[in-house]
Amino acid sequence: QRLWLLQQNEASDWADIMPRSGYVLYSNALWYAVKTRFDLPQAEATHHHFNHLFHPFERDLSAYRRARLLQHYARRGQRDPGLYLSFVNFASFGAEGDVFGNLLAILCGLADDTAAQRIARTIDGAASAEPYPIRVVLHPLSREDELWRPYMARHEQNHPHQYHNGGIWPFVGGFWVLVLARCGMRDAARDALRRLAAVNALDDWRFTEWLHGRTLAPMGMAGQSWNAATFLLALRAVEGRAGRQAGDVFVLPPCA
Repeated sequence: QRLWLLQQNEASDWADIMPRSGYVLYSNALWYAVKTRFDLPQAEATHHHFNHLFHPFERDLSAYRRARLLQHYARRGQRDPGLYLSFVNFASFGAEGDVFGNLLAILCGLADDTAAQRIARTIDGAASAEPYPIRVVLHPLSREDELWRPYMARHEQNHPHQYHNGGIWPFVGGFWVLVLARCGMRDAARDALRRLAAVNALDDWRFTEWLHGRTLAPMGMAGQSWNAATFLLALRAVEGRAGRQAGDVFVLPPCA
């Protein structure tokens, strides 16, 4: 297909109990990173259609008719949320505010400087990193939402403010620090790093998988090594020591 983007079914990526399907932000941000890292063909086309499809609120429209129809559908009657949409298909789209997907879009080089600053301001303005970074959804889906699926309530796990539906994930908090550092928001990055250290240190450095987005109760598994890994990446970024050894796909020149 001429969009050069990946398509998927629901609950098929990191957010494995979320109803995102069709063209999904998270998966396609990583797909673009793979293309650029391994010099795969049509990376520029992926970049182009990614921005037109997941942020359809600009004046210019895609020249490709299928992409143009998706853009019209996704933005009809909608205001620009300041973020990329979490997914787009011909039946629905995601305006819940996928924090992780938007952070990856910045760090993988899909968002230009203006878009990166806009996304960072939107996420920061929602207080999504207080007191700990970071809630992975800005507007959790409730049972009344048309996107709600019965499987989201399985094991009482993905209710609003829980798990992938607005829970606090320290693992993703490390990427938030990287974005702040990249966008030149040094004071905010240092503050977020302190908060990230604090959440990982809870319960004698439990490195908790995730916390309830409102009650802050620790949930999930302990001893999450990816929490530690992104904390070290965040520390390097704040100290100005980030480089290829820190994961070059996520360490890019600062925003202008």
